[in-house]
Amino acid sequence: MENTDKFIVKHKLRAEDIDIDSVVSDFTDEMEKGLAGEEGSLRMIPTYIEADNEFLKEVPVLAIDAGGTNFRAALVKFDKSGRPEPFEIVNRRMPGLDGEVSSDEFFGTMADYVRPMAEKAERIGFCFSYATEILPDRDGKLLHFSKEVQAPEVVGQLVGRSLLRALGTPGKPIVLLNDTVATLLAGKSESFGKSYSSFIGFILGTGTNTCYIESNAAITKNPGLEGTKSQIINIESGNFARAPRTPLDVDFDRTTGDPGSYTFEKMFSGGYFGPLCLHVLKEAAGEGVFTPEASERLGKVDRLSSEDAGLFAAGKPGDSNVLSGCFTGPVDVAACALIIDTLVERAAKLVAANLAAVVLKCGKGQSPGEPVMMTIEGSTFYKLHNLKQRFEEYFSDYLSGEKKRHFEFTEVANSSLLGAALAGLIE
Repeated sequence: MENTDKFIVKHKLRAEDIDIDSVVSDFTDEMEKGLAGEEGSLRMIPTYIEADNEFLKEVPVLAIDAGGTNFRAALVKFDKSGRPEPFEIVNRRMPGLDGEVSSDEFFGTMADYVRPMAEKAERIGFCFSYATEILPDRDGKLLHFSKEVQAPEVVGQLVGRSLLRALGTPGKPIVLLNDTVATLLAGKSESFGKSYSSFIGFILGTGTNTCYIESNAAITKNPGLEGTKSQIINIESGNFARAPRTPLDVDFDRTTGDPGSYTFEKMFSGGYFGPLCLHVLKEAAGEGVFTPEASERLGKVDRLSSEDAGLFAAGKPGDSNVLSGCFTGPVDVAACALIIDTLVERAAKLVAANLAAVVLKCGKGQSPGEPVMMTIEGSTFYKLHNLKQRFEEYFSDYLSGEKKRHFEFTEVANSSLLGAALAGLIE
């Protein structure tokens, strides 16, 4: 294990190699640049959704959640106390998965999915988790689809207006938002009867992103906003470019399909953590950390999932885990697990820095009676070996003393649908 420790120290892979104060400071600086419209790595996208406002109750709203390969919808209504009444979810496949479709086919298929519910709804909230430019009227222009959906005619179109046209209800109010914003709003749906000073949404699954509520007066790149109001800002935090990357992180980034983009996300999100671990393990093999036999077997591995990496570090790999076939001797097993565990610990500290910067930037949570509600979603956050526990320790430790802030965490079932419903009901 001495060689393993030397390798970890040499390549600065430990959480203790990260100065959390510096990361928080740099993250905050990038947030401020983004709000001012200056060049930086955080886009700070206005959503034009005023989450501090009250929302309509006892009004039926059609909530839609479209992203990846899945399309879900539900007719939702909140009672007088602000609690959602029971609702049934319609599950369908996104149009355009089985071959290219036209714009009319794309929106027509979605309209057919929801028509019976839309006829009963007074408003629509649409969580559309593809790259979309949100406009001041809270509609959105599609920038591009992920590779699964084949509907090139839809690119550049107004998503909300096109769906309303297909439904034959061009005047019905509709609000477009992404899944991170929906997550924040879903937390608000759980807050009734309690007092919170602000809300934050965070997702750590295949990718990562964060959103929070910002004063319009601070969004100086949009001088026409009413300064006394506020709105949700989509940070696009996975693209933060000033994280303390090591040469191994830089080398790994070069192996991805979009080198130089979303480099923060590539240090810990589920879509990259397994491949990053494999890259680091192969470097360790090249430096003699493992036995020659284990190194030879590892050299033949070309894919490692984040789930398998985490399970191996937890000592629960299973026979199907690709690492189980590489590391059989106890010393090799321990060395591999330690390297992965070290990267998980580092990830926890980076996530803590991300969210601490956002809490401090929003300026809320200074009273124990009015904490900040943080709604967190994503399988990587909850399932990756020890990540959640370690994050909470780093986060709580950092937001103490002079930086003391009060906060709560929550996870909300069907957060995208509930958040979409709330977005459609905010006046």
